[in-house]
Amino acid sequence: MADSLRPRPQIRRLPADAVNRIAAGEVVERPAAAVKELVENALDAGARQISIAIENGGLKRLAVEDDGCGMDEADLLIALDRHATSKLAPGPDGLIDLLNIHTMGFRGEALPSIGSVSRMTLTSKAPGCDAAEVFVEGGRIEGPKPAPWTGRGDTGTRIEVRDIFFATPARLKFMKSERAETMAVTDAVKRLAMSRADIGFALESNGRSVFRHAAEAGDAASARLARLGAIMGREFRENAIEIEAERDGVTVSGFAGLPTLNRGNAQMQFLFVNGRPVKDRMLNGVIRAAYQDFLARDRHPMAALFVHLDPEWVDVNVHPAKTEVRFRDSGNVRGLIIGALRHSLAAAGHRASTTVAGFALGKAQAERAPEPDTRLIWDRPATPASAAPALPQGRLQGDYSPRGGFSAPARPDYMPESDAAPTARVEPDPGADHPASDYPLGVARAQLHETYIVAQTADGIVIVDQHAAHERLVYEDMKRQMAAGGVKRQALLIPDIVELTEDEAARVLERAEELSELGLEIEPFGPGAICVRATPALFGQMDAAGLIRDLADDFAEYEAGLALKERFEDVMGNMACRGSVRAGRRLTGEEMNALLRQMEATPHSGQCNHGRPTYVELKLADVERLFGRR
Repeated sequence: MADSLRPRPQIRRLPADAVNRIAAGEVVERPAAAVKELVENALDAGARQISIAIENGGLKRLAVEDDGCGMDEADLLIALDRHATSKLAPGPDGLIDLLNIHTMGFRGEALPSIGSVSRMTLTSKAPGCDAAEVFVEGGRIEGPKPAPWTGRGDTGTRIEVRDIFFATPARLKFMKSERAETMAVTDAVKRLAMSRADIGFALESNGRSVFRHAAEAGDAASARLARLGAIMGREFRENAIEIEAERDGVTVSGFAGLPTLNRGNAQMQFLFVNGRPVKDRMLNGVIRAAYQDFLARDRHPMAALFVHLDPEWVDVNVHPAKTEVRFRDSGNVRGLIIGALRHSLAAAGHRASTTVAGFALGKAQAERAPEPDTRLIWDRPATPASAAPALPQGRLQGDYSPRGGFSAPARPDYMPESDAAPTARVEPDPGADHPASDYPLGVARAQLHETYIVAQTADGIVIVDQHAAHERLVYEDMKRQMAAGGVKRQALLIPDIVELTEDEAARVLERAEELSELGLEIEPFGPGAICVRATPALFGQMDAAGLIRDLADDFAEYEAGLALKERFEDVMGNMACRGSVRAGRRLTGEEMNALLRQMEATPHSGQCNHGRPTYVELKLADVERLFGRR
């Protein structure tokens, strides 16, 4: 009876300022998001130069200035209305197509959302108009009114936001430190700068320049690499391979680092879709799948990939902040990216990153010798000349050739015999018909410690780890044989029944044909269960149930069965290790040169199966610097 007397709650329309504050919580969750929205508006306005300034991580003040088309007084007021935008227009049928988005923004939420939680000043100048200014405080609008124009060009817009979230103090409690917010703004601006190398960007924090990038000149690929190098580092620019592929209307381009240039996390992996920087969990799985033969699982390559496709084939309206997208045919996009990466890595051949040589030179730099103690020198009695060890007279034993050095050196008389003494063999000159300049990895000159091959190139030396190099060659040969003959499988006498959830089982069974090509035969066995009929013969006895569960996790996270492929990698890697030339084996000159030639002809031979380099190349200039000649 009491419940029937309870008053019915009344449904009310929220006021505009409350609606804007709610929207601000989704669109502008921190200063970095506000900067991102304002910079995207500048890009849509056709800006060629964009300047950003922040104070206290953007919490006290942030300003974005551009030289775009600008706005007049009427546009300034309309732009502050929710869902008012110049970027969407009705079609012939009078409807707005939200699946055909060609601009960075399109919802018309950014400016009213930011203005509802801050003190914001908009100053803009359109062609043929005087500059005008509007002030917004917590959603309350003052203006427009005439204002002086101090922009770089004849047109443009300047937006200054102060005391962001002052109207929603609870949000301020969730902000991080000034340093963390500054880093978030920097990351957002860097991603946008990477997407548009033809536009200049400048960022200041507390009056200090964080970075300044002028618009890059030259063709699109070189300009993009220059901008990526300026942001991702000189090492990436020097060791990046170009990516370019197209299939079924989808184009992927960009640059990826060589396997030997890797990091401990995936922070240097970027994806751009139709010019929009996005964060997609698919990217990590795609890059991991493409590099799985070359890197250990705890190492991550560097890459910046740009996907272009018809806007109707990608939904950018998934997330209020537009940081996530959804592809209509994600399998095609994923396969295209993996294929493009693998093709470019194969085209790189035996090339290894220059950072390998830099690391080696850093380790080789001798510590500065301490100043001699002159008192000890003067106090020490002079050593008579007769007591000093006698150096051998004449030249060292062995034949000498101008290009090959000593071909068969004997141990000098003054060198003591020792089992621990370094071992080295110098090979005779292979002949004038094949000088070192004919080969990228040069001609073998010596073998050190029965482990390392020293080769002379046209302008330096190459040191090869014979075991790691041959292990890679054997591994690549095994992959070619498997691709040619298919994966042999072994039928299980008693099939394994693996219990999963219905969703997990469905994800794995959807890929049954793909898994069958890799030797794993599965079929449904009632709701949430999978029957394993056969496994790859290469694996021998194995935990089929564990593999199926790993595959279910991979399909859920990456949409790829990485566990099975990585199992192949581990087994073949171990077989290649056992079947390759061991460290400590003495090689003849012909064997060493044959190994070098095979490395030159085999893709990916610059790194072993775990991403470590198989050789180090030192230029003659680098060696001369070690000895102070430069």
